[in-house]
Amino acid sequence: MDFALNLEALVREVEEHVGNAGWDQPARLFALIPTAALIAANPQTAKELGITGDLPLTSVEQELDSQINLEDLLGTIAWPQEVEGAILVLERIVLPPGAESELPTDTDSELIDAAVSHPQRRDVRIVSAVLRSGQNLNALRHRTHDEITAVAVAPNLVSRLNDALLATFAE
Repeated sequence: MDFALNLEALVREVEEHVGNAGWDQPARLFALIPTAALIAANPQTAKELGITGDLPLTSVEQELDSQINLEDLLGTIAWPQEVEGAILVLERIVLPPGAESELPTDTDSELIDAAVSHPQRRDVRIVSAVLRSGQNLNALRHRTHDEITAVAVAPNLVSRLNDALLATFAE
C-alpha cells in the first residue's frame, strides 16, 4: 500500500491536534501504524477512539522522557516492523539571517537566552513526518500566524530533522 498518498492529511491532523494544545510544548512523537492492523488487533479500543479506517495510517502518540535531549532520544529509537512511519513535532526559535552575528558564543545557555529575548525572534512549530520507505513531509506554523489555514506543508522543508527521524528506521 502507498501510505504516502495520505501523508498530508495525517500531517495536518497531527499538527492541528498538537496546535489545539497551544504553544510552549515539549517535543511530541507519534508512531504511524497501519489503520487496518490497528483495528484488527484492537477492535474495541479502535471503536472507542473513533478510528474508522478513513486514513490508511493512524498516529499513536509515544510517551517521551522530557529530560532526554532530542538527539539522544532519536539515537535510541528502533521501531518494530509494524510501524510504517513516524511524526515528530517540536517548537523552535527562528531568527533572521543577520541576527547570528549579534549572538554570544560563549555558552549554550547564553546563546539560548539571547535568542529567546531577541526582538526579531519568531516561534515556529515544526512537524517532520517520515515513512519507512523514505518519503517525508513537513509542516510549519508560525506563532505570529497561528491559524490552521496558515500552516505550510511541503516535503524536505527540514531535511536534517527528516534524516534524523528516518534513521530511527535503519535496520
